[in-house]
Amino acid sequence: MEAFEARYWEPEGEAGAVRCGLCPHRCFIVDGARGRCRVRENRGGRLFSLIYGHVVSAHVDPLEKKPLYHFHPGSSVLSIGTNGCNLSCPFCQNYEISQGLTDGAQLPPEEIVRLGGAGGSIGVAYTYNEPFIWFEYVLDCARSAKEKGLVNVLVTNGYVSPEPLEELLPYVDALNIDLKALDDGFYKRLCGGRLEPVLETIRRSARRAHVELTNLLVTDENDSPEQVAALADWVASEVGRQTPLHLSRYFPAYRFKAPRTPQERMLAAWEAARERLDFVYMGNVVTEIGGDTVCPACGAVVIERQGYSIRVVGLADGSCSYCGRKLPIVV
Repeated sequence: MEAFEARYWEPEGEAGAVRCGLCPHRCFIVDGARGRCRVRENRGGRLFSLIYGHVVSAHVDPLEKKPLYHFHPGSSVLSIGTNGCNLSCPFCQNYEISQGLTDGAQLPPEEIVRLGGAGGSIGVAYTYNEPFIWFEYVLDCARSAKEKGLVNVLVTNGYVSPEPLEELLPYVDALNIDLKALDDGFYKRLCGGRLEPVLETIRRSARRAHVELTNLLVTDENDSPEQVAALADWVASEVGRQTPLHLSRYFPAYRFKAPRTPQERMLAAWEAARERLDFVYMGNVVTEIGGDTVCPACGAVVIERQGYSIRVVGLADGSCSYCGRKLPIVV
């Protein structure tokens, strides 16, 4: 893989070490070593990204798969990913690419932009692994995509420093941010990170772009109605009760072998969140509820969903066709 000089670092000490400032870990990296993300390396006292342009996965996906239910419903987007992550969740669903370096293709930003505007795609989603650790590549692609009138979507854990976040946000149209739990102990014990930087990313992003949140409910860890209610309360007070929240069912993966989230807990969590937020969805679960978008004013279904297939039945220019209520849906 080709190396590309990184952004957001500074020399530290007199032995060629550097301090990375891209994310809240602020890794101290000696010459020849890598940061916790495993893809930013100190070479002779300068920090390099090892994954610039290194695409290991590329597909045209429905935006509902990100998941984004309130952003251009029914549209598709080129979705790309590379390697690495700055968290270390033992239940990672994409651990093959997030926790190691795998083969891929070198694709320059201009090729990503070309593909992002082809095949029915309306833009580019930076996803599958943590996009903020390939910041330099995402920034170059997003700038070019925006110039071409394409949309940019980030699917992220939100673990990034404020300065790079603010640099990138002017080019970002929508984000799905993973809020794993409203519990700093959960982040420290299971993810190797902290809660507050993620909350700050959500606050800042919601002021600049369309934001939806995902909460993966891990069996016996963060799946009680009380935990989900606390998370939903924070979202309602800090971001707004119209913020879409996706409750996603956990399945055993990577190093975590707890049984899949019981369906009754998914339903109880959904009910708890619905008391506090207007739009709550369930993912990775087969059920007749928790998929449709329902107008919070009149109760009419405005978007029907069967998996990733959708049917818009009551939406006109971003408002409910039945009662006229303006809905937080980008069309």
